[in-house]
Amino acid sequence: MKKIIRTLAAATAAGLLLAGGQATAVAAPAAPGDRTENPAGAVRLELPRPTGAFAVGRDTLHLVDGGRKDPWVPTADRELMVSLYYPAVPGTGRPAPYATLAETRALLTDRGELGRHATPEQVAAVRTHSREGALPRIGAGRYPLVVLSPGFTLPRSSLTALAEDLTSRGYVVAALDHAYESDGTTFPGGRVLGCKACEQVFPDRSLNRVSDARARDVTFLLDRLTGDRPAWRHSRLIDARHIGMAGHSIGGASAAAAMAADPRVAAGVNMDGTFFAPLPGTGLGGRPFLLLGGDPALLPPDLEDTSWADAWPRMDGWKRWLTVTGMGHPGFTDWPVLNDQAGSPHPETPLPGARSQQITRAYTGDFFDRHLKGLPAPRLDGPTAADPEVVFQRS
Repeated sequence: MKKIIRTLAAATAAGLLLAGGQATAVAAPAAPGDRTENPAGAVRLELPRPTGAFAVGRDTLHLVDGGRKDPWVPTADRELMVSLYYPAVPGTGRPAPYATLAETRALLTDRGELGRHATPEQVAAVRTHSREGALPRIGAGRYPLVVLSPGFTLPRSSLTALAEDLTSRGYVVAALDHAYESDGTTFPGGRVLGCKACEQVFPDRSLNRVSDARARDVTFLLDRLTGDRPAWRHSRLIDARHIGMAGHSIGGASAAAAMAADPRVAAGVNMDGTFFAPLPGTGLGGRPFLLLGGDPALLPPDLEDTSWADAWPRMDGWKRWLTVTGMGHPGFTDWPVLNDQAGSPHPETPLPGARSQQITRAYTGDFFDRHLKGLPAPRLDGPTAADPEVVFQRS
């Protein structure tokens, strides 16, 4: 299969505070002057509704790893912004915003295909289906945890539709922004951190540094969410025995890197991401892994990538390699949905955004249902007439 080195191509084309050595959780404020009202007369953009039975709550945490310096700005401690989604009591809380205005301004500067048809204000005002401050749904036991890592230069908000859907199916979801790896992410104090990593890894194509750093981020995150002194007020919702990770583009490669580095990550999904570092020769300890890729027919022949074929023999547990006909690299994110609603279908992915999200959420959710909950997931067993776009390349 010919597969573009998508992270490079896409990028080229376009809380915890330390106090006396201890960590305390804080909510991350919006940048000064942020406004997310939908402009008068503009089309209201909306994410697809979650398919599961649970209402969705959301918290935001700022995490600082006081024991590790940032790989891109070594004078600073490593920081993360985390959106934590959890099953909630219906009707509680208030609507959760999609992103800050500062983030959407930075994003649309780089993502011209959407910026020509939607304003930063319009994207910041995208309607989500999660609610801040919602009461957690308790009494049904604990929920498996799924970590989500976005593509390089993309914010965590790009995977909001997937995060909300997984949560509605009975998961706690932690969506990460890794400092200095997006076009712009709002941190406490009105700081908007841009992509310092881009300046360092694109010239020499050392993107393996990104997935290596993100693997360490995930270990830190799990320590802070499931340790003896958890950072999150609802950490008791998490079933620490059942943890998975999924990511888009280099976030997907980071899922494998996190599994190799941390045995707590029991299952992983790579959504269309090149492996910039080889999987360990010793495998992933028999743990399951799903490769969910875009349509190889959409890729330029001069940007061939063999990393999935190289990694396949080293995946030593349950595994599938699926591709989706008509879906380009952005199809696993929210962007094609928003592009379609704004009246400008995404030029890189012919498959309609609603269908792209339907497939992404169904196959990712079923994978975690099977491997974290032990539920049947027959669509993963072979081709089905209900999903003619999904091609089983290897199994």
